[in-house]
Amino acid sequence: MKKVAVIQSNYIPWKGYFDIIHDVDQFIFYDDVQYTKNDWRNRNRIKAKHGLHWLTIPVGARNERLIYEVELEDPSWAKKHWETLKQCYLKAPHFNTYKEFFENVYLGTNWTNLSALNQYLIKTISHDFLGITTEFRNSREFSPEGQKLDRLIDLLSKAKADLYISGPTARDYIKEECFVDAGIKLVYKDYSGYPEHPQQFPPFEHYVSIVDMLFNCGPQASEYIWGWREKL
Repeated sequence: MKKVAVIQSNYIPWKGYFDIIHDVDQFIFYDDVQYTKNDWRNRNRIKAKHGLHWLTIPVGARNERLIYEVELEDPSWAKKHWETLKQCYLKAPHFNTYKEFFENVYLGTNWTNLSALNQYLIKTISHDFLGITTEFRNSREFSPEGQKLDRLIDLLSKAKADLYISGPTARDYIKEECFVDAGIKLVYKDYSGYPEHPQQFPPFEHYVSIVDMLFNCGPQASEYIWGWREKL
């Protein structure tokens, strides 16, 4: 049974995003859809000494564009993000483990496209740091046709998916009978039950970027994402 997930690329996403990646055989970046403002495409949160802090990449005000069309014209954000990460996590137990990688991302590479940046970070963190073996693909490779849900199902059919794992918020608009008609089993991801991981600056917060887990937990990060569940 081929398990597939289809999600827009996000900027250094939270642990649940990587949990879904780990669940499937093939993960498809859905970046040929409308870019949405004030979403997770270009921003995420980290734990700072005085509370949650947003890291936001400036992408301009133009709305009528697809995610993969979003260009990064002002490179100054990268140095600011790296300085903020250092300030917040320099004393974290595993900061030095990942310092070289992130320093190269922010200071050694000139990113001009949001989708390219997001996909690079997600793929590298998945494969190199979390040990995930899932195959990554891009939705444009499949040339999906139709609108909204019909387009998603066409994409899944072309990817030869037997089972589709969806985020739980999709219940609001997904018509389950469409998946039945297409012969694709639909499963909603359950994010409940995550154990708290070592984290600086209490109180504990689950909904922060994966970098929080990497810097605080190091190679043990996956134990707090799916490893705990496999031991039940």
